[in-house]
Amino acid sequence: MDSLSDRQKKIIAVALVIHLVLLTLTWRDLRTRPEAGVRGRKRLWRVAATMNTTGSVAYWLFGRRRVPEAAAD
Repeated sequence: MDSLSDRQKKIIAVALVIHLVLLTLTWRDLRTRPEAGVRGRKRLWRVAATMNTTGSVAYWLFGRRRVPEAAAD
């Protein structure tokens, strides 16, 4: 008894792929970005990104700070 149609399964699969891509990009950025370039704690952003896609989107919109080039090295 499968209650999901093929279309619904495809939508869920696409959403999962989008979530995984955003999660990977977010974790990679958090790994390479200095502490000064992140608003808040990196660990909390990792948890938020893992929980749902909006956590990753929030990080990209609000969690990053501009870091001067000299401070990034």
